[in-house]
Amino acid sequence: MRPGQRQLQKELLPRLTIGLPEAERLDPRSLFPIPVGAVWLEIGFGAGEHLATQAEHHPDIGFIGSEVFEDGIVRLLGEVERRALGNVRLFTEDARLLLAALTPASISRIFVLFPDPWPKRRHHKRRLIAPATLDLLAAAMEDRAELRLATDDRGYLAWMLDHMTAHADFRWLAQRPADWRERPLDWPATRYEQKARAAGRSPAFLRFCRRPRG
Repeated sequence: MRPGQRQLQKELLPRLTIGLPEAERLDPRSLFPIPVGAVWLEIGFGAGEHLATQAEHHPDIGFIGSEVFEDGIVRLLGEVERRALGNVRLFTEDARLLLAALTPASISRIFVLFPDPWPKRRHHKRRLIAPATLDLLAAAMEDRAELRLATDDRGYLAWMLDHMTAHADFRWLAQRPADWRERPLDWPATRYEQKARAAGRSPAFLRFCRRPRG
């Protein structure tokens, strides 16, 4: 780690890191110094290029990035510093802890882009897209909020579609093949997508809507 990165980690990270309350729910809008119109969450932001670009293009929205790997956290801190982003906060533990602590129906959009597919069958229980996590996502999301998923792993794509379409709280928004084969214009590319394409793999881009509560 370079000296500048160490300085960012020492000074900027504590200011942006979210702590969870012990006995009450966390209102995500309260995390930002100026009022925000909505809060979006990215789980597993990797190097942070997608989150930073979204935050730069939507200064009126608060962004929470959840990541446990130090290298990715440091890279995002560099983007926050370089782009002078005041609408980004970080959670550096298991995202499921954050989801469980959030005020219900408080997140307007969630991104889970190129999560670890855990390809071996004995590791499938570690996959993030699973019934228990989907329950947490549905609870945290506003009615009609959007969940965006991406993967370049064919097996995980089938898994995602099986679990998402079986969950009563989500509706797949695709109406034609291009809706999941082509990345929407408002969906910035990531280095994981570039790596997949360079290796000859075609990513899939899935969009789901949180059904209105009864």
